[in-house]
Amino acid sequence: MDRFPDRTEAKNSDRTPLRPGQKPSFQEIDFARSPFLVIWEATQACDLACLHCRAEARPCRDAGELSTEEGMALLEDARRFGPVLFVLTGGDPLKRPDIFDLIRHGHAIGLRMTMTPSGTQLLTRERVRQMRAGGLARVAVSVDGPDRLSHDMFRNVPGSFDWTMDCIRWAREEGLEVQINTTVTRFNKTRLREMADMVARLGITLWSVFFLVPVGRGNKHHMVSPAEHEALFHQLYDFSKEMPFDIKTTAAQHFRRVSMQRAAWDSLHGGAPDPAGGASPFRGGPGFSAGIGRAAKGVNDGNGLVFISHRGEVMPSGFLPVSAGNVRSRSVVDIYRESELFCSLRLPDSYSGKCGYCDFRDICGGSRARALAAAGDPLASEPFCTYRPQRPGSAKPASNTYKGPHAEAGAVTRAQVIEALAPARSAGVPAAG
Repeated sequence: MDRFPDRTEAKNSDRTPLRPGQKPSFQEIDFARSPFLVIWEATQACDLACLHCRAEARPCRDAGELSTEEGMALLEDARRFGPVLFVLTGGDPLKRPDIFDLIRHGHAIGLRMTMTPSGTQLLTRERVRQMRAGGLARVAVSVDGPDRLSHDMFRNVPGSFDWTMDCIRWAREEGLEVQINTTVTRFNKTRLREMADMVARLGITLWSVFFLVPVGRGNKHHMVSPAEHEALFHQLYDFSKEMPFDIKTTAAQHFRRVSMQRAAWDSLHGGAPDPAGGASPFRGGPGFSAGIGRAAKGVNDGNGLVFISHRGEVMPSGFLPVSAGNVRSRSVVDIYRESELFCSLRLPDSYSGKCGYCDFRDICGGSRARALAAAGDPLASEPFCTYRPQRPGSAKPASNTYKGPHAEAGAVTRAQVIEALAPARSAGVPAAG
């Protein structure tokens, strides 16, 4: 039975035909209508006690979390968006006894299902097999250090590193795509090269590098500085040119700016503009399109992304814990498309401070979650960005306060990026669709 009977006609018309597990086309999605990512915090329960935990997880499940029936209804409702990536997160999703039923149902109705289990004793070979058999397309596990000591100290549970490594091995044996998530803090900021080398050895599909937002148990004193953000972005860009896996950032949208600036600088100074080291033009990366040969866009909190808490609260992201409604009383589709909060986040011209006039605002936009954490306003400027865009009407050119390696690329403007990279498009290389 449809939980929103007054919207049955819209529900039926919105259901784009999809093969089970089909990957959505990022470029074709209109973020005003549908997100690229739907993330459901299936439970708050987890047996780890991580230093940075956004969810402030605890061992026992919350009696108020969405039931199996409500979870199934959420999957059905999210399917109205059309082709989206649906992520089951937590806490630890494996703390829910119905998690494999939810995976099977999501896969059966055409969602591309992924999950982020915690590295605990619950993560067994048999459960990895069940993930694959149920139709899970990818498993994402967290690794925050290149060895047992560093990772287990971060997770506060001895053995977590080994359980996670076992999961990676079993998943690859089962033919399941694997993603590694790493949260950058002052504790591991000097070990990203070791991490990247480890990710390469493990044969990982995607490395998602999170930059700490002080929510939940995340502590602002554990964050890296604005200059360190910029330096690490340059390091990640260099990795992207040599490593066999894709790299994306979470809560660090300004990495996209750095990627575009470096690609332009390299192009102008004899380097390869393509992060993969090839001759093709730079067009973007996971989660964003640079606007070279295709429309410019980038996923951000509430813009291409929606998060549902374990109690059904609909938020722009897990790191921006402001509710725009609850799926128990309103469709997540309607909340995403119509709520004042979500609509405002999709208007970067309305952001205050430098983010509102930054020439990279449609692709970057800054972390709306970090803006909220620092200024109490999700429309405020990204507080950990060193780029200084040219003010409207000012003769003072763009600049960058970062003075470390590759600093010369940090003041490259959007117009200069387009000028540097567009010639590759006209040299007989077709635009990507």
